[in-house]
Amino acid sequence: MKKILTMITLILTLTMLAATPALAAETFEGPDPGLSGKPTSVDESRTIGGYPSEADNINRSKDSAFIPPPFGSPASNNLGTGTLLTPGISGVAPHPGGHTISGNSTFLPSDSGDPLLPPPSAESSNSGQSNKFTLPDGLFYADGSIGTLSIPRLNVSAKVYEDESLENLAKGIGHFKFTSCWDGNVGFAAHNRGAANFFGQIHTLRNGDKIVYTTKLGTRAYEVYFVGQIHETDFSRLGRTNDNIVTLVTCVTNVPEMRWCVQAKEIV
Repeated sequence: MKKILTMITLILTLTMLAATPALAAETFEGPDPGLSGKPTSVDESRTIGGYPSEADNINRSKDSAFIPPPFGSPASNNLGTGTLLTPGISGVAPHPGGHTISGNSTFLPSDSGDPLLPPPSAESSNSGQSNKFTLPDGLFYADGSIGTLSIPRLNVSAKVYEDESLENLAKGIGHFKFTSCWDGNVGFAAHNRGAANFFGQIHTLRNGDKIVYTTKLGTRAYEVYFVGQIHETDFSRLGRTNDNIVTLVTCVTNVPEMRWCVQAKEIV
């Protein structure tokens, strides 16, 4: 009997000794200093490279958002392209930073390829900045056009289509989609050669010649006040204006880096 009690005592002692490490394992110390970083949730935010910090009260709401160009289009790779989601609400510039891209973007190519959308300039050589801007909403006709542009002295009258894609330029006049559709500065593009060369002779227009633009909002007559050449990267004449004007742009034959530009102001 004494041997049995001794055996039981020995078994209990061994059991307790075996359980002691498991109990000790429930309490452990943290990793050695330097083996792990601080929790990122408590890191202070820093301003790097001069970018604005949160203290600058940046507008991040939907009224500062931009609708990007179509995926895969030439303009989708250009900085500063897109359409303001809700223009005129918060005073946000037409495009981020109001930058003008120079040297790496062109529009209205002479021969082939999609025209690239140039970003609007933050400044205009016409009448200064303005919030006058009309979206194409509600302006589309059954045939997909948004209006008609006529130049009586050149015997030109053609449908206007939203954006200056090759498809639109093959059947009519393209509207620069980053410009207004009615109020302010309305920008148009068309070919200067081929079957659809609606702007082939705009360089022969003179001051005082008439241009007529008709949409569902009405008809406006304009009087030419500028005819000249601009560089392919000069988009200043397509910026927003206080006055109601139209800006016509086409290629210069055999001079790929230049464009003909005609501007006309509303007759009041």
